[in-house]
Amino acid sequence: MNRLTWLVLVGVMILVSCAPASNLAPTNSAPPPPPPTLTTVPEASSEAPTLVPVSVAGPQAGTTMTWLDGSQLAYVPAGDFIMGMGIGNTPQKTIALDPYWIYLSDVTNKMYVQCVATGNCAPPAAEIGTPPYTNPDYGDYPVVGVTWDMAANYCKWVQGALPTEAQWEKAARGSSGAVYPWGNDTVGCDLANYKGCEGHTTAVNTYPTGRSPYGLFDMAGNVFQWVSDYYAEQAYNDMPASNPTGPSASDTRVVRGSSFETEADQTLSAIRHFGAPAFHSRDTGFRCVVQQPKAIAPFCQSGSYIPTGSPAATGTCQVPQADVRGNYCAGKAGYTTVQISQDAEYTVQTSGYSCSDAVVDGKRVLTCTGPDKSSGEVTVCNASCSTSPTQTGATPACDPGYAFDSGSGACVYSPASLQLATGGCPPGYNVIDRGGQKVCAVGLNLNGQCPLGTYFDGQYGGCISPTAPDAPYGINDTALASTAFQGCAAGYNYDAQNQCCQAASGGAYPGCQVGFKYDDTQKTCVPNQVRMTGPGCVTVTVNLLRCSQPADICSKITQEPVCLRNSYACTWNSRNNTCVAKKP
Repeated sequence: MNRLTWLVLVGVMILVSCAPASNLAPTNSAPPPPPPTLTTVPEASSEAPTLVPVSVAGPQAGTTMTWLDGSQLAYVPAGDFIMGMGIGNTPQKTIALDPYWIYLSDVTNKMYVQCVATGNCAPPAAEIGTPPYTNPDYGDYPVVGVTWDMAANYCKWVQGALPTEAQWEKAARGSSGAVYPWGNDTVGCDLANYKGCEGHTTAVNTYPTGRSPYGLFDMAGNVFQWVSDYYAEQAYNDMPASNPTGPSASDTRVVRGSSFETEADQTLSAIRHFGAPAFHSRDTGFRCVVQQPKAIAPFCQSGSYIPTGSPAATGTCQVPQADVRGNYCAGKAGYTTVQISQDAEYTVQTSGYSCSDAVVDGKRVLTCTGPDKSSGEVTVCNASCSTSPTQTGATPACDPGYAFDSGSGACVYSPASLQLATGGCPPGYNVIDRGGQKVCAVGLNLNGQCPLGTYFDGQYGGCISPTAPDAPYGINDTALASTAFQGCAAGYNYDAQNQCCQAASGGAYPGCQVGFKYDDTQKTCVPNQVRMTGPGCVTVTVNLLRCSQPADICSKITQEPVCLRNSYACTWNSRNNTCVAKKP
């Protein structure tokens, strides 16, 4: 080992010894597959080549990386940005921030389910007009009903924190101080989910045209978002020019963004809100920041997936229209509307559900109802069809560095050799030139993403950790893995022989990413799509909102000024001197 390589390894060992242990223990939102039978990986060759240090460009603005709970992080580089609107309590200032990674979307229901399942998070409040957060059909919707403390605790669980007010605003507006995340064009229902568009929350990836300069979804509309700062009306007056973190104390916390109930003129990115830390509502969620993602060892098991864009075989039969259009409450009863083809036949599959058929504005619409906060199925068929559509015909795939286990449908960590084989590198790996020595490095998966904890570095030509470029993700090197990987998440044990983090009890591993849903039949994560179930038939799920036993979301607030500060969700009853939730 040359002197330079020895110094690099010593430095990494020092970082590992100082790194705090994570308390993350993710789990699959679907019933987990049985734990894998690990195949022992042979020891790396003792004659491994001495390589020159990794040369990298580093992440660029908007670079993404899959993180520990199945989320996507986006990179925001260091530099100045314009903060504030220049009026009221938001005077314009130039603020400098260090680099950071921020969640591409709000924390979703299925991400939060993982934290609750491990005992690290309390369940969110059951808010009126929202589906149960455990319903997998709403897995990609933002989790709501969380207090500031619950949001901060979750972010700590994933080795991060709530964003500061400055971090949130830069991620929303970019460096030049645009009015909205998408620029200066007026808000519309094609850009964000605000009042008059949907009437309820939507999946976090619904509005791709409204993304921020760094690629973030829902920085306007859908749900308000907690941030870390205490609130003060004149906080900007005392704000330092570099990395501000807000006042040292207050009885309220800052809330940023807007929601599906926000008026159009209140969706500007610089508008500030605030709320009591104990406040929660049906339109308030959060996202996290990870300042410096550590090189956590790979999980010994991950979920397989059907790659995005894999075609579904439909035969020659035309599948009828069956689009779920919306959910609403009428009194204490919940309803779901489904738009179907004019000549289609339908069958209600779930006992206790019923649907009525009507033509509305020239379109045929089913209105279905059933037990409160439940899910049912309706099959819609083209009666003239004679050929049967089939399920998605693609084979489940695994990330590079993992092997598919046909028994469980899961992917088992199986790192490849650093050395090129006779035929070159394995599929999913790239050939890298390390000072004249050609070696293999893990590359992009079939969805164009790097394995968890890594990003694609254009200069290096492969997927690497942003804080430990030499960490051997997908590479069989037991010695380097034991020093470069900075431990495992809580609830996992490091398996030195297999160079991965094994769940301490059963198959508690991260679930499907945003845009995918676990399919029990195929035992894999599939892109969200309608399910074809017979000759020219599709089956859709109708989900009913929680319309009875409304959550008491404001009564803990006893002072009128504090209630008014939460006016986006609460109103003050002067006759009874109480703070009450606004009616949906």
